[in-house]
Amino acid sequence: MGVDLGQSRDFTAIAALERAELTGEFDPAMFACRKKVALRLRYLERVPLGTPYPDIVERVRRTTRTPELDGRYHVAVDATGVGRPVVDLLRRAGLEATIMPAIITGGAAESRSKGYYGVPKRDLITGLQVLLQRGALQIAAGLKHGPDLVAELTGMRVKVGCEGWEQYGAWREGTHDLVFAVAPAHWAARKMYPREPAGEEGYWRFRDWRDCEREFRRGMERRREGGTEGGIGKVAWSSSEWRP
Repeated sequence: MGVDLGQSRDFTAIAALERAELTGEFDPAMFACRKKVALRLRYLERVPLGTPYPDIVERVRRTTRTPELDGRYHVAVDATGVGRPVVDLLRRAGLEATIMPAIITGGAAESRSKGYYGVPKRDLITGLQVLLQRGALQIAAGLKHGPDLVAELTGMRVKVGCEGWEQYGAWREGTHDLVFAVAPAHWAARKMYPREPAGEEGYWRFRDWRDCEREFRRGMERRREGGTEGGIGKVAWSSSEWRP
């Protein structure tokens, strides 16, 4: 989960990104199906302007009580600026999760000090843009702000100053709160799962050879029909959003 904390004139945004391990194509040499990983945006909220921070913390707490999460989540929160006091509120809110406060910097390398991460803005933005361009970010059908997120991402531009500093922002005036809610969630997912499934962990095994044979035949039929396995590569898919 990612939280971008706005101020009086900026929206606060909350995003929930699910890491799903899917069944890929059948590998006849291994007698198993390959394992594919998809990142699915299942929840995206833009909190109304003027909402007090204690109410935002309560909103985050209620969102984490969604049955689909069930204690299996991390909360990455933007601790830049006003974020530090809100991080303290989140830590006292009784969340059954690891809270990962991130201070967004203009540096080139990630750092950590006194329980806070220093995360380069470049890593957050480009990582999410690459994910979208690869088709590896799936956005749940029906998300109200899903199209707004894509518009924010595609509208991000980088400016390089005279001293070599990079500045990221929209190419014209606009908000980018949704990007900075989803990007920390993606960053946290990469921290928790830095490598793709490999070796024996990269396959789904079958208990019965007959199941293996059936999956092999299904894979052959999908190839003949020109279909794809695993549902990877779609910007939107039919699963609906979570509703806390």
